[in-house]
Amino acid sequence: MTQHLELPETTDVLIVGAGPVGLTLATALVAKGVEVVLVDKAAEGANTSRAAVVHARTLEVLETIQVSEELVKRGVIVPRFTVRDRDRSLLTVGFDELPTKYPYTLMVPQDITEEVLLERLHAQGGQVHRPYEVASLEQDDTGTTATMTTGKVIRTKYTVGADGMHSTVREHAGIGFSGDTYAQSFVLADVRLDWEHQDDEVMLFFAPEGLVVVAPLPGGRHRIVATIDEAPEHPSREDVQALLDTRGPKAHPARVTDIVWSSRFRVHHRLADHYRSGRLFLAGDAAHVHSPAGGQGMNTGIQDALVLAGRLSAVLLEGVAESTLDEYEAERRPVAEEVVAFTHRMTRVATLGNAPLRVIRNAVLRVLDWVPAVHRTMAMNLSELTTDLERRAK
Repeated sequence: MTQHLELPETTDVLIVGAGPVGLTLATALVAKGVEVVLVDKAAEGANTSRAAVVHARTLEVLETIQVSEELVKRGVIVPRFTVRDRDRSLLTVGFDELPTKYPYTLMVPQDITEEVLLERLHAQGGQVHRPYEVASLEQDDTGTTATMTTGKVIRTKYTVGADGMHSTVREHAGIGFSGDTYAQSFVLADVRLDWEHQDDEVMLFFAPEGLVVVAPLPGGRHRIVATIDEAPEHPSREDVQALLDTRGPKAHPARVTDIVWSSRFRVHHRLADHYRSGRLFLAGDAAHVHSPAGGQGMNTGIQDALVLAGRLSAVLLEGVAESTLDEYEAERRPVAEEVVAFTHRMTRVATLGNAPLRVIRNAVLRVLDWVPAVHRTMAMNLSELTTDLERRAK
């Protein structure tokens, strides 16, 4: 429901963008007793699934705001990830031996994730102010001044941009966003399938025409992600069927019986030059974007939010030196840098256009499938547990 709430004149922290990252940050700060205003330019929250993967490390950190249990209840537990060349399995990555209480990937649509986070925010006494769009943003030694397109002005101690790849906060902060765009476009679709595979794995199919990912979602649906030179704006059932026919299983073909939602997008791999400029901060897609390979985008952003919440609350409530806020970038930017590099490598390998190289790639993957250490490394990287263990070791 749209919440036409009047903005207060002042607050401790203004958060711009009420997606999963902004909702997580707001919930964590409100729970600690920090005054927060969360704004979003959209009149309503998300009603499409978009990001659909929640990894083990994200579920671990979301325990701090008490939403992990509800997410697990509403998602599909998937214990493994497989790479395939049509009917032949090349590499299987199991999550069942991960050192975590969440030894799996959780498939849950983004709109459900946002709904769970919003319910928790409301339970803590927080709200989302809609629709409010930032027109200008200025800062000085004591705080920031944000002016909305409505003319409303709010004075804050800090402002956080959780407002996506085209971040207004990043633009006003003057922070560069280095990187590039993949040549191919991506199809994203939620469908109902008639097929013989069990819903206990995420399948990545390699084919000369490009890759296609098939992953289970709640309610008997499946998420389809595929590369294509020029995807239609709203891929039809026939479009998705053609992708599965040419790239998916051959012996027992998948049949698309219904298309629930579909879209296309261009994929970028970009990283903000900094996560902080004075009293302005970036989190989530405002700070880093990358290939959907591995489903790590939203996960990295949610983890950003919870680290930043800890730093901001320590400064605002406990009198900790403001210099501790510099540690947010020092801690989180290297993680995003590794995620961007890892997903870029995965995408490059998955989208090889050269036939001889594809043969070599497939042969190498089949050999690696016999090496237990490879399975563990891939599982740790995909779950983002590796980066946390490295951080704690320092």
